[in-house]
Amino acid sequence: MSETTIRTTDAETERLNARTDEAESERCPECSGALVTDSERGETVCTDCGLVVEEDEIDHGPEWRAFDAREKDKKSRVGAPTTTMMHDKGLSTNIGWQNKDAYGRSLNASQRKKMQRLRTWNERFRTQNSKERNLKQALGEIDRMASALGLPESVRETASVIYRRALKDDLLPGRSIEGVATAALYAAARQANYPRSLDEMERVSRVDRMELTRTYRYIIRELGLEVAPADPESFVPRFTSDLGLSDEVERTARRLIDAARADGLLSGKSPVGIAAAAIYAAALLSNERVTQSEVSEVADISEVTIRNRYKELLEADGVQNMSA
Repeated sequence: MSETTIRTTDAETERLNARTDEAESERCPECSGALVTDSERGETVCTDCGLVVEEDEIDHGPEWRAFDAREKDKKSRVGAPTTTMMHDKGLSTNIGWQNKDAYGRSLNASQRKKMQRLRTWNERFRTQNSKERNLKQALGEIDRMASALGLPESVRETASVIYRRALKDDLLPGRSIEGVATAALYAAARQANYPRSLDEMERVSRVDRMELTRTYRYIIRELGLEVAPADPESFVPRFTSDLGLSDEVERTARRLIDAARADGLLSGKSPVGIAAAAIYAAALLSNERVTQSEVSEVADISEVTIRNRYKELLEADGVQNMSA
C-alpha cells in the first residue's frame, strides 16, 4: 500500500471519529436518549431519563421578554426595516419636525433656527440627482393617494416597485410624475385584489381620467404586468360596509353575481355597476331598506345603471332557481 493511500485512510478515519464523537455528544451519557435544550432555564436535558447534561448555558438572545409580535417590535432596539416606499429605502437620516430636545423640552429661538437649517441641508443631501428627486415626489404621491383610498401597506409597496421599474426602464419621458404614480397604484390595487374604480382614482389624483387610462395601458404593456379583470365580488364587502347593510345582503349579492356570471351577463359591463346593482337587489330580497340614490353615491355610478343592471340580475337568478 502506498504512502498516499495510508494518508487518505488516516484522514477518513479522523473524519469518521469526529462524526462519531459529535453523534455521541447529542446522546445522553447514561441511557443514550435524545437531548433537548431548554432555553428558558439554560439547560440541556435528556428526554428519557431527565438527566441534566449541561446547565448555565449562555443566552445569546435579548435580555427582555416579549409575548407578541407588536411587543417584540416595540422593545427591539434595531432600526426600522428597509422599505421600497421611500426613495432611499429608509437608510438615510431623518430629522423630525418637532422642535424639542431628547427630554421633551422646547428649543429656544437660536436652536430652532439651527435645526431648520439642518433639516434643509439634510433634505438636499438625501436626493443626489434628478432621478432620486423624481422618485421621492412620486412615492409621496403614492402614499398620499393610498391613504385617501384606504389601501393597505402591501399595495403601496407593490405600487412603489412598479414605479421604480418604470423609472429604471426610462418610461417617464413625455408623461407626468403624478400620472405614472396613479397608474402604478391603480395596477397594484388590482393585482392585490383591492380594486378601486377609475372615478375613485381620479378623485384623489392630480391628473384627469383620460391621462390616467392612457398611462395605465402604457405601463401595463411596457412592463408586461399581469392584471386580471376586476371581479364585481371584490367591491361587494366595501360597498355593503359603507351602506351599513347586513351579512345576509352581502351573501345574497354574491349569489346574484354568480348567477349572472353563469348566464354570461358580466361580459362587457362595468364591475362596479354590477356590484352596486347586486347590492341593491340583495337588499330588496332581504327586506332591508336602501335607496338607489344611496347606493349610487357609495359606488359613484348613476342611478340609471343600477336600475338597468339589477333587473338583469334578478332575471338571471330567477332562471337559475327555476332550473334548480
